[in-house]
Amino acid sequence: MLGPDRVQERLNGWTRWVAGVWLVAGLLSLIWFLVRVIPKPSRASYPCMRVAAPFASSFVVWILGLAGSVIAFRKARERIRESRFVLAAACLCVGVLAASLALLGARIPSASAWLTSVVSSTEPDASNDPIGVANGLNPGRVVWVYDPDATNWEGPGAGDGHWWEPGHTDQAVVDSMISRSIRWLAGKPTEGLAWEALFRHFNRVHSKGNAGYASGEKIAIKINLTTVNIINGSVDPDTYEKIGYLNGADTSSQMVLALLRQLVNVVGVAQADIAVGDTLACFPNQWHDYLAVEFPDVRYFDYIGDFGRTRVEHSEVPLYFSTPDATGAKTDYLPVSFADADYVINFAVLKGHSSGVTLCGKNPYGSLIRNPMGWERGVREDYYDLHLSLPNEMWSPGRGHYRAIVDLMGHEDLGGKTVLYLLDGLYGGYYAEGTPYKWNTSPFNGDWPSSLFVSQDPVAIDSVAYDFLLEEWPDVVSGGAGAPDSLLGGAQDYIHEAALAYDPPSGTFYDPEGDGTRLASLGVHEHWNNSTDKQYTRNLGTGSGIELITSDPPYTIELNLQEGWNLVSIPVEPVDPNRDAVFPPDVCTAVWEYNNPGGHAVPTEIHPKRGYWLKVSEAKPLAIKGARLSDTGVSLSIGWNLVGVVGPNSAACWQSAPPSPPSGAIWEYLPPYHVPSPDCQEGRGFWIKSSEDTTIWTGE
Repeated sequence: MLGPDRVQERLNGWTRWVAGVWLVAGLLSLIWFLVRVIPKPSRASYPCMRVAAPFASSFVVWILGLAGSVIAFRKARERIRESRFVLAAACLCVGVLAASLALLGARIPSASAWLTSVVSSTEPDASNDPIGVANGLNPGRVVWVYDPDATNWEGPGAGDGHWWEPGHTDQAVVDSMISRSIRWLAGKPTEGLAWEALFRHFNRVHSKGNAGYASGEKIAIKINLTTVNIINGSVDPDTYEKIGYLNGADTSSQMVLALLRQLVNVVGVAQADIAVGDTLACFPNQWHDYLAVEFPDVRYFDYIGDFGRTRVEHSEVPLYFSTPDATGAKTDYLPVSFADADYVINFAVLKGHSSGVTLCGKNPYGSLIRNPMGWERGVREDYYDLHLSLPNEMWSPGRGHYRAIVDLMGHEDLGGKTVLYLLDGLYGGYYAEGTPYKWNTSPFNGDWPSSLFVSQDPVAIDSVAYDFLLEEWPDVVSGGAGAPDSLLGGAQDYIHEAALAYDPPSGTFYDPEGDGTRLASLGVHEHWNNSTDKQYTRNLGTGSGIELITSDPPYTIELNLQEGWNLVSIPVEPVDPNRDAVFPPDVCTAVWEYNNPGGHAVPTEIHPKRGYWLKVSEAKPLAIKGARLSDTGVSLSIGWNLVGVVGPNSAACWQSAPPSPPSGAIWEYLPPYHVPSPDCQEGRGFWIKSSEDTTIWTGE
C-alpha cells in the first residue's frame, strides 16, 4: 500500500502529465485552427474546427492571463519598492484578474470557446465562400426580377388605402414577372418549355422518371398569411373580412393569381388539383375573392374552413423534430393538403422577423395545424415548442444550434416535394407583421422593392434574400426584436445547418422522417461579393455556389458536327452575328445559306430560324452562345425554304401553327442523303416546300 507521500507524488506527476498534454493540445489546436480558418473563414463552422476551437481559445486565454499576471505582479513589486502603494495595489488587482483569466482558460475551455463563438458570430461573414451542394435544373440559380412598374402605393399612413388593393399593384406587370422568372430559371424561350424542364428535372432527381407534369397530379401551394394567423384576431369570423393588420405584408393575391394562371393555362393543371393556403390562418375575402373569380375550383385551404374554404386536417404522415428537447412530445402529423400532394410550391414573403428573417425556410411553420407554441383548436397540446430553436435572445442565439426549420425544409413530404421556391418582394415587410416601408438601398432608392425571387434551391434563395435584407435593415437582421447584434449571427444559422445538413455545425442528426436516414445537403449557401455588384461565385466563374441572374441568361447550344457537310441552324440570337464569330474558319471550312429567291450564297451574318450548310474537316462539337427567343415563328416563302427551329423535338411541333402546317415536303440532311424529316430538333436545318407565303410556329 502506498503511503500519503507516495500518493501525493503520483498525483503531482499525473497533474504535470495532464498539464503538459493540455499545453501541447492547446498549441497544436491553435496552429491547426489558424492554418485552416485564415484562408477560408467559413471553416470555423466545420465540426473539426469546433472541436479545436475550445482548446485553441483556452490556450490563448491562458497565455494572455499568465503573461499579464507575471507582468502585473512584477510592476506591483517595483511600485512597492518605490513606496507608491496605490499604484502597487492597482497592479496587484490587475495581476489577480489576469491570473483568474489564466485559470479560466486552463480549467474552463468551454467558457473560452463560448467567447470565441460570440466574437466569430458577430464578425462579418466571408464573401463568395460557398458551403453545401447546389440544387436545381441550373444548380444554385436564383432569379431576381425587379420591375418598379409593378407597385403604385404611397405607403402606410399616407391616406392611400392598403397595398393589397388592386389599384396599387399592376396585375399585368406581375404576370410578366412570374413569366420571366420561370423562363429565366429554366433557361428556356417559352413558359411551356420552362415548366416542362423544371418538372422533368425535379422528377429525375426524385427517381420519378424523365417525365414532366402529368394530368391528375396534385400541387399544394404554401403561401404566407401570417398577418391573418388564427391567433391574431385580424379576420372577422362572421364575415371572413380582414379587419386587422391591414397594411401587413403577406403573399400578395396578385402574385398568387399570376402563378395560378401559369399552372392552369400553361402547365395544364386542373383547378381541382391545386390547393393553396396557409394552415394556421384564415383565407380572407380580400384574397379569396380576387382569386376565385377566375379560378373558382381551386381548393383554398385554411385553419377554419368556413365560407367555402377547405378546413385543414391531419394526415397519417408523421414529422419528427431532431432534438432531444422533442423527446416525449406529442408527434406532429402533416396536413392532408401536403401529404396528398405530388408537388409543393413554397411561396413566401421577403420579410424581417424577431428572429432576423422569415423567408422560404420558415414558411413551413405554417404547414402544421398547431401553432409553434403547441396550440391546436384552442387547446395547448404537448407538442415541441418550435420557438425554442429560433435564434431570438431568449431562446438560442448564436450559431451551431439545432434549428427546426431544417427538419421542415428536409421532410420528404414538405421540402422533399417542393418543385419551386418563390419570394414575394413587391412590398416586403419590416417584421413578421409585415409593415411595408420603402427601401433606400440601390436600385430601389426610396421606392418599393418591387421584386420577385425564384429558385429550385431553398438554401440559395434564402441566402440571396438574407443579403438583401441585411443590406436594407441590418439592425433587424442582426437583432430581430432585440438590440442590434443580439442574435449573435443566428439569423442565418438555419441556412448553414441546411447547407451542411449531412454534417451540420450543431452536430444534429437531422432525420425528420424518423427512419434513421440523415438529411443530405439541402442546397448551397454563400454571401455576395458586395451590395453594388451582387455577384456570387457562379456569376464570377470562381466556384460552384450561387448564380443570381436578373435577365434572360445566355444560352449555349452545342452542335455535334460530322466530318463533311452538315445542315444546321441555331435557336439563339448570337452574341456576335458575324459569320466567322459563330462558325469559326478554323472549324468550318465552308458556310452557305439558301435565299428564296436568290439561291445559295455565302452569308456575312448568322441568324436564328435559318438553315446553313457547314463543311468541317473532322467531327467535333461546336458551342454557340446567345439569347433564347420567345418568338418561335418561322417565315416561309412559296417554294423551297432552308430554315431552323426554336425549341425541341417532336413532329407535332410543325402542327402547332396558326394558321396551318406547311403544305409540301419537309426534308433534312443525314449524310450522305436528304431524307424526310421525322421531327423538328433544334440545331438542325430543314428544307420545307411551301405552297404559300406563311408563318409556322414551332417549339411547343
